[in-house]
Amino acid sequence: MPVFKGVVESRWAPRSSKSVAGRNASRGGFDSHSLPPFIFLFPPLMSQPEISEEIQPRTEILVTIVKEFLTIDHLTLGKTQDDHLIEFEGLLNQPSLEAYDFAAGALHPHGITPFFRISGTRHKVILKKSLPQPPAQKIRVNLILFLITFISIIFSGIFTTYTGPETLDFSIIWPHVRVNLGQSIAFAVSLLSILTAHEFGHYFAARIHNTKVTLPFFIPFPISPFGTMGAFIRLLEPPKNKRILLDIGLAGPIAGLVITIPILIYGLTLSTITPIPSVFPDGFMFEGNSILYLSLKYLVHGSLLPEPFSFQGIHPVIYWIRYFFTGLPLPRGGTDVMIHPVAWAGWAGLLITSLNLLPAGQLDGGHLLYSLFGDKLKWVRPVILGTMVILGFLWSGWWLWAFLILLLGRIRAEPLDEITELDPVRKIFARIGLIIFFLVFSPVPLIVI
Repeated sequence: MPVFKGVVESRWAPRSSKSVAGRNASRGGFDSHSLPPFIFLFPPLMSQPEISEEIQPRTEILVTIVKEFLTIDHLTLGKTQDDHLIEFEGLLNQPSLEAYDFAAGALHPHGITPFFRISGTRHKVILKKSLPQPPAQKIRVNLILFLITFISIIFSGIFTTYTGPETLDFSIIWPHVRVNLGQSIAFAVSLLSILTAHEFGHYFAARIHNTKVTLPFFIPFPISPFGTMGAFIRLLEPPKNKRILLDIGLAGPIAGLVITIPILIYGLTLSTITPIPSVFPDGFMFEGNSILYLSLKYLVHGSLLPEPFSFQGIHPVIYWIRYFFTGLPLPRGGTDVMIHPVAWAGWAGLLITSLNLLPAGQLDGGHLLYSLFGDKLKWVRPVILGTMVILGFLWSGWWLWAFLILLLGRIRAEPLDEITELDPVRKIFARIGLIIFFLVFSPVPLIVI
């Protein structure tokens, strides 16, 4: 997945409107003249209503449909510049899930999409013109980006494993490249398998719920440790409700993790335990630790790694807590696992999963948090930003992520139906998703000397 996922734009958010009383609606909504006679059965809705005669039959039909599932207290028309037609306010008289399915089916022939929203203790039903059907997808760009990213990751693997002389003479470089070419290809296949599983987890979850979505777009980035900046898919329409939003958002990290763990375990079996030098050469790098990564290293090699030469008089528990959160002190003279390229791909899979599960904005974790708690946890975003700023002094990459969340963190996917809450099973899976985040999160992903 991506690090980034495209989702529907903010145009899905309901916009402000004024009461129909005393206002003339024009081309953006309904022209103003007299309302159909049956509207006057609800005197609290409006006063001095005016709607054009030519729209009266359509208005009557729309209000009749909405009355089937909503006890209407108030009705407003959208402004000319707004993209919504009518906004009803009241209380649903049946379960929201059933009400939305009825509304969507009844309004579809009229080219209208209903949006369910909550306003305090009241329910809002906003009718908007349906968007035109998206054009048929052409997969050529997706395939080209996939192939370029595969080559880019191989190139990154070659650069990582290269131990020959620094020269531009290909005849000198090639023999050294050829020795480790198999490892570079194994790295590329492993990492691309993880990314593909993650993105197609999202893709198939969306398709199962009949939500239109693009195929994954892979992003090549050869001058990086991984050769890619990940991948993303784009929803072409909003998910129907929070349940579907959670299913789509959580399917990617789970699918990616299902592939990541066996790849990482296999890669660790190919890796060897080696001494850590007391004096580090330039460019020496430690990969960061998450709880899951530490556990898998212990499972395969029987010790917590990197193992320091001495705890320097500090209790081991205190040492590991400090090292986990700060990467300090550096374990000079100790031992660590020299990870195989396949293990490097598996570790990257954990990093990708943790970054996508950050509970903010349009990230998978943002979808998860919103699906579970709605807008109740608005304080989480500033806490995340503050934490990233602090952690940025240990790994500067967190400052970039803090900037991205500051820039885009307020934007989230908005389901068509925001009234329907998660069912008990999905609440369990959402909490499992939060637990996964804490297991794979690495406070200091990379330490470069």
